[in-house]
Amino acid sequence: MIKPFSQACENNKGPILHVLQRVLTGATSVFEVGSGTGQHAVYFASNLPHVTWQTSDQPHYHDGINQWIDAYPLNNLIRPIDYVAGVHSLAGCHVDAVFSANTAHIMQKEEVFTLMQDVDENLPAGGVFCQYGPFTQQGQFSSQSNAEFHASLLERGYGGYRDVEELENWVKTLTLSETIVMPANNLLLVWKKQPIFRK
Repeated sequence: MIKPFSQACENNKGPILHVLQRVLTGATSVFEVGSGTGQHAVYFASNLPHVTWQTSDQPHYHDGINQWIDAYPLNNLIRPIDYVAGVHSLAGCHVDAVFSANTAHIMQKEEVFTLMQDVDENLPAGGVFCQYGPFTQQGQFSSQSNAEFHASLLERGYGGYRDVEELENWVKTLTLSETIVMPANNLLLVWKKQPIFRK
């Protein structure tokens, strides 16, 4: 059986890892929202041996993810569990980092809102959320190709690009600490969970 394969994952895994190796130095456990083919999980877990990498996605992606795990078994890589924004929650997962790549423009707006709220509420203080993909900034596309891709996503029934400032307005305890320009007109947003001070 042929493992699922994404050329985009193959192209972007190196640049993403370069950032993760820096921003996840203090992390011990990562929850990946939307593991897709499973390529990222195998690559990142093998290069970040200090973290436990929990894969997740909708059930119909699990077989493909498991094929990659079977081909590259790692002690710190955990088989996928179900995660659909608005249906499942990070509550009780006991992770100190969340990673998601190329999900926000596929999900519907309300699903992205729910995901942001879930991470905002359940990531512990000091935790990190790394969010990779194409976004707009202040309503502007970074390229004409991004604008065209957004339009094609909407035509196909997907949610389309989310604006970085929109995401910031949806969270209370997450602070956008870095907005890193990545290859292929993508961004890597690094969110950090701030402690909640009560009077």
